[in-house]
Amino acid sequence: MRLEQQIRERLESAFQPTVLEVRNDSARHAGHAGDDGSGESHWHVRIEADAFKPMGRVERHRAVHKALGPDLVGRIHALGLDVA
Repeated sequence: MRLEQQIRERLESAFQPTVLEVRNDSARHAGHAGDDGSGESHWHVRIEADAFKPMGRVERHRAVHKALGPDLVGRIHALGLDVA
């Protein structure tokens, strides 16, 4: 299963988002540090969900990382987050 699909499934399951955009930015970083040649090293996620409303910015980011789990986070070199 591709990493994008795994990211989507885990975030949808954890937060039931009203907005979820998962963008693979790996091609923009080809040849740079962290590029492992997989084409799945750099990601950007935009997510909006009611679950985030009572949380501060750092707590939101931690919640996303926890939902993704250490196995997925460990496969990602760079993860940009817009969480609301």
